[in-house]
Amino acid sequence: MQTKKLQIIPLGGLGEFGMNCMAVRWEDDIIVIDAGLMFPETELLGVDIVVPDISYLIENKKHVRAIVLTHGHEDHIGGLPWILNELKVPVYATEFTLAYVEDKLEEHQLLDDIELIEIEPKRKFSIGPFTIEPIRVTHSLVDCVALAIETPVGVIIHTGDFKIDLAPLDDKAFDLHTFAEYGKRGVLALLQDSTNVERPGYTPSERAVIPRLDEILTQTKKKLFFSCFSSSIYRIRIAMELARKHGRKVAVVGRSMVESTEIAQDLGYIEIPPGLMINPGQIRDFPPEQMMILISGTQGEPMSALSRAAVDNHKHARIEPGDTVVLSSRIIPGNESGIFRVIDHLSRREANVIYDDGQHGLIHVSGHGSQEEMRLMINLVRPKFFIPIHGDYRFLRQHALLAMETGAVEHAIVLEDGDVLELDKDDARKKDKVTAGRILIDSGSSIDVVEDLVIRDRRILSEDGVVLAVMAINKKTGKVEREPEVLMRGFGGADITDQARLAVLKTLDGLSAEQKSDYGMVTERVRVELKRLIQKSTGRRPMIMPVILEI
Repeated sequence: MQTKKLQIIPLGGLGEFGMNCMAVRWEDDIIVIDAGLMFPETELLGVDIVVPDISYLIENKKHVRAIVLTHGHEDHIGGLPWILNELKVPVYATEFTLAYVEDKLEEHQLLDDIELIEIEPKRKFSIGPFTIEPIRVTHSLVDCVALAIETPVGVIIHTGDFKIDLAPLDDKAFDLHTFAEYGKRGVLALLQDSTNVERPGYTPSERAVIPRLDEILTQTKKKLFFSCFSSSIYRIRIAMELARKHGRKVAVVGRSMVESTEIAQDLGYIEIPPGLMINPGQIRDFPPEQMMILISGTQGEPMSALSRAAVDNHKHARIEPGDTVVLSSRIIPGNESGIFRVIDHLSRREANVIYDDGQHGLIHVSGHGSQEEMRLMINLVRPKFFIPIHGDYRFLRQHALLAMETGAVEHAIVLEDGDVLELDKDDARKKDKVTAGRILIDSGSSIDVVEDLVIRDRRILSEDGVVLAVMAINKKTGKVEREPEVLMRGFGGADITDQARLAVLKTLDGLSAEQKSDYGMVTERVRVELKRLIQKSTGRRPMIMPVILEI
């Protein structure tokens, strides 16, 4: 009689969007699926990224065998440097995902310490008692897989992020056949992406954006600035193919966009005809009607290439009256103010800004399956147990109800981070809870953990002090009405108040009136300059709080 149990332990991504991370355990062997991050809410001052609390994995370090990745988005791989700093285990991923991982680990000086193992769809591999088959799925990124994991009590399938696109641009279609084969043989549990559970119908193919983008290029008389997520390789490829069709040269601007384009080109996902791409420094050498600029910053990030171009502060990307700017991405909740701030600046440049263009045709499609795709997957796999993953609690619960309505599932179980689900061939139930939560990371150093905001604030104030930079700016004219004041408290050593005041003044003098009206940009620029000066002069990292008095 089988008395041993398989354990499924979500450590992130069940109860929030982002920081996806899940442990699967059989006896003394643990594999980890994905290692993501999430970006902080605005109230988490001084925090750059948020990663899952991996106390459980650290406590069981000797049992963790590997990390297996479904795809290369930050909410699935962004936490790797933090986790691999604690657990030096092999990382399994597809070719394209590994290219992103290599860059990330090299940046954190971890590349030489970690074994990276390439996996391919339909090629099984074993880790301890687990035999894993990657299954091709389609998403907004390329080279994505679901994972079918054979365990001693049955097969579990983890979908990763997916939508069902049977005609993707790279002709690597969603592998419905393999999912159906597993369904015929019997699946113990299906863990399925919940992101679009509130959307009825089907998610359109990436190809659905081509007609509208083609129309926009036909109508655009001057430069076209095209912004999308840098990981949206299909979208970048579509933009380049349309640029070639319309006789435009392409310049790529923004670090993340350049890196993604180079990786995609190296691995054959984008083929760039000779003469199509030019260096950003050559943009002015061509007539405006012959230029397309691929530019990063679709979410209004204050220091992104698009945000800087929007306030006429980019070396190469100059947006002029009559130019067209296309934002080919969804607005991520929480980013609305930043995005609309950039659109306002673009409007001041007298640019034609196209975003959320659903009434005239699609300029963006989601990478996640909608309700009908979820039902199709559930009916193909027909699992005994259904576990919704990826999303806020209300999404998980709605997804569980949808699964039960199909009639193809015996039981739907809603888990949250830290829950321990124990399964055997016949039964699944929540057993215990392990430590779960979030770790706040300040990227001022490679791994600088903020254990708790209150403790962190007290520690910074007691050890490194606080800096208050007060600036009076006329909102209408952008003029600095009086000399900035800089107050420093809790510092030992040399008094650098005068230097700091000059640094703030110099930073403000370097901004245009329009930039000064963008308080998000002003405070970030001042914070960065003061941080650089103080760290160089004193070695301290105080809490820096720029304050703008609106006149």
